[in-house]
Amino acid sequence: MQVANNTIVEIHYTLKNDEGETLDSSEGREPLAFLFGSGSIISGLESALDGKSIGDKLDVVVEPEDGYGVHQETAVQQVPISAFQGIDNLQVGMQLQAQTERGVIPVRVTAIENDTVTIDANHALAGVRLHFAVSIENVREATDEEASHGHTH
Repeated sequence: MQVANNTIVEIHYTLKNDEGETLDSSEGREPLAFLFGSGSIISGLESALDGKSIGDKLDVVVEPEDGYGVHQETAVQQVPISAFQGIDNLQVGMQLQAQTERGVIPVRVTAIENDTVTIDANHALAGVRLHFAVSIENVREATDEEASHGHTH
């Protein structure tokens, strides 16, 4: 069976950046399972898997536009530290949620200097070229329930 819309695909993967540093891997874990065509993985990787079969191994380079997006400077803001009252032990690297006019969005604390905190709403991998080594472990038809819910069961 080939990877196509409304199939459940299971892959093992290793993700590296341009410098060859491993960013994530399924090694030692169960394969990543997802409903193909549901948008549950980045578009650049999903399009590379289209039409592949069980046992296929591939190396995929995904540009930022087809991954987690380009880094947007407008998503980086400096906020007075007083806006973080009630957060104990505020530290660089903390993941927080910010209330905006468009709703709640995840942000990372990237710097704390004097009375100012820099937050970044970009995905941590925004602007990064991604290098995937992938092996397709299983492909099967999605059940009606999986297809209607948009994810594996």
